[in-house]
Amino acid sequence: MAKTGKAALRMPVVFAGHGSPMNAIEDNAFSRAWSGLGAGLPRPKAILCISAHWQTTGTWVTTMPNPKMIYDFLGFPAELYQVLYPAPGAPEWAQVTRKTIQSARVGLDTEWGLDHGAWSVLCRMFPQADVPVFQLSLDQTQPPFYHYALGRELAPLRDQGVLIVGSGNVVHNLGLTQWEDTAFDWAVEFDRTIKTLIEKHDHAALIDYGSLGKTAELAIPTNEHYLPLLYTLALQDKDEPVRFFAEQVTLGSISMRGMVVGG
Repeated sequence: MAKTGKAALRMPVVFAGHGSPMNAIEDNAFSRAWSGLGAGLPRPKAILCISAHWQTTGTWVTTMPNPKMIYDFLGFPAELYQVLYPAPGAPEWAQVTRKTIQSARVGLDTEWGLDHGAWSVLCRMFPQADVPVFQLSLDQTQPPFYHYALGRELAPLRDQGVLIVGSGNVVHNLGLTQWEDTAFDWAVEFDRTIKTLIEKHDHAALIDYGSLGKTAELAIPTNEHYLPLLYTLALQDKDEPVRFFAEQVTLGSISMRGMVVGG
């Protein structure tokens, strides 16, 4: 039987471990996984990206009609700085998001654009750049539960056709990065711990990640790459399925784990 009403429109939610910006131009397991994922998703009316690379004081949402490219990295090949992802912005959806969030004042931003946490993934998922994209910032002054609770407030957007994409990494320790396809034992252990907790729907433990011991300290020296995962989890209903589309740890200390909630 065909779905009707809200159920027919409800969008899944995505968490993408974005890793190195080189994934935007390299043909590898991760870029292919993002391409395959995008091809299998229902077409959204707009995409709301919550990226590890936009940290602010307070919560902000981008409202520009034509977001600029942000190349927020150094020392990579010239080809990477020439990537263009000319997706339109979504000012009307930004206003809807602002009104939907009741627990915090949401500012309207016209300066940011699309950082590589957004475009490096979306250029693979939706290569035609024909779906409007806007971003929600991470308030760096707030604890993890704030971000989880804020994520829950975004749920009505799913029923209006907005695809919400969290972009970060479960394990992200640049200080210990090895520029080869390898993985530290502690990174693999922590990544698997997070997978198990997700499968158990133990969101309390995932929010209180600091209680997970030494591996958590190594995996999350700063939490901006972990927080987008909390937004994704917050949007999961109790009995809603989760599917992992990427599960590798690489570069020593970067987890590329990606998942889809619902859909």
